[in-house]
Amino acid sequence: MTEPEDIAAPYWRGAAEGVLVLQRCGNCGVVRHYPRAICSACQSELVEPQQADGRGTVHSWTVTHHAFDPRLADDLPYTLVTVDMREGVRVLGRLDGDTAPAIDLPVRITFAPGLDGTPVPHFVVEAP
Repeated sequence: MTEPEDIAAPYWRGAAEGVLVLQRCGNCGVVRHYPRAICSACQSELVEPQQADGRGTVHSWTVTHHAFDPRLADDLPYTLVTVDMREGVRVLGRLDGDTAPAIDLPVRITFAPGLDGTPVPHFVVEAP
């Protein structure tokens, strides 16, 4: 079986370059996110990386008013969005900018350094 670090490596390489890399099952073709070893549709271990278009629409959101880490206190409040990506998966990330979140708001994924420097998903509003 593939090691977890190997499974997620294409995702993290893409994130470092500012692009979302998803997994496509090499057996049945189902696209999935987050990276995992086994396809939930057919249980195959065959994995093919697929660069995402990067665009999607807001499915849901929450506004964070409590800093779970003191280093985030100056960022409060901030909005976390769940986004339906064009490839059929959902991705969670922070909504950047001053636009109020709304269902079906068009967004594009970007990546920004997290607290430890690891790139984490952010979203910006995309012109319709």
